Amino acid sequence: MIIAMKVGSPEVEVDRLCNDLEMNLGLTPEKISGRYKVVIGLIGDTAQLDPRQLEEKSPWIEKVVRVERPYKRASLEFRQGEASEVVVSTPDGPVVFGLHHPLVVIAGPCSVENEEMIIEAAQRVKAAGAKFLRGGAYKPRTSSYSFQGHGENALDLLAVAKEKTGLGIITELMDAADLPKLTEVADVLQIGARNMQNFSLLKKVGAQDKPVVLKRGMSATIEEWLMAAEYILAAGNPNVILCERGIRTFDRSYARNTLDLSAIPVLRSLTHLPIMIDPSHGTGRSEYVPAMTMAAIAAGTDSLMIEVHPHPAKALSDGPQSLTPDRFDQLMQEMAVIGKTMNRWPQQEPVLA
Repeated sequence: MIIAMKVGSPEVEVDRLCNDLEMNLGLTPEKISGRYKVVIGLIGDTAQLDPRQLEEKSPWIEKVVRVERPYKRASLEFRQGEASEVVVSTPDGPVVFGLHHPLVVIAGPCSVENEEMIIEAAQRVKAAGAKFLRGGAYKPRTSSYSFQGHGENALDLLAVAKEKTGLGIITELMDAADLPKLTEVADVLQIGARNMQNFSLLKKVGAQDKPVVLKRGMSATIEEWLMAAEYILAAGNPNVILCERGIRTFDRSYARNTLDLSAIPVLRSLTHLPIMIDPSHGTGRSEYVPAMTMAAIAAGTDSLMIEVHPHPAKALSDGPQSLTPDRFDQLMQEMAVIGKTMNRWPQQEPVLA
């Protein structure tokens, strides 16, 4: 259940109402300050509450609405139809993920292989206009014999790349035991498709402050995905970004996965959370990435995660889906055209190396 306050409601009245609801009704009120108004989310047993009685508690209440969806905090109703923003602090300054902000581009290799490679990749994607460097330190692989990542040593290399370029760092968390080490380097934590429903892990990242990119499971429905996001939100972390990275369907002859771009408008109708698209994992083939990138911008994504490797043919993981730095430079120029049309491109043009 949510209480929408009228525009201009005094803060002292909002606080008084929250105290009343907590002390007298045993509910946990969550105050959400939007662009124009304040909304109070009520967590607890509200089944027997009459919305009309709640409306009588303050003349500043505009309306009381029940949230019928099983995911409460993730629902669009929880913010009265207003899209939320995730603000990430980076060495170069804050970057905002959200509907009313410029498109955010994340780029880099699937995994951190060595210092020379990750520094070169970081410098090239930064010069092209990316705001974050992606790179896996711990790699969840289908085969136990495939490259698993360099672990803590890779985190050290990501820290060096961050210092040299000013890029924010996004890297994947696989085990809660690694959380303290990752948070020392990463500005955003990624929960991969294989861990989307690892609920104990979701609770752990929900209990810390770093923003979280939650990738859709390869066979997950949109509701299951949003229910997974609810675990993070319910644990206290409001900074969740949903990443569509392709789902497994009946035809895998031509592409690695089926990139579900219809998820963008569907999510817009269901949730306030920012949306990210990963066309690299979504297709598995570098030649398909540019087309799906452009389509994702046209469909209204808030951000893109694109794999870029200085030498894809020599990559230890996911080389076939990685763009070269030169192709990424070209793609960023192509993206600017449609990004400007959609009013989602920064005013300052990227400076290419």
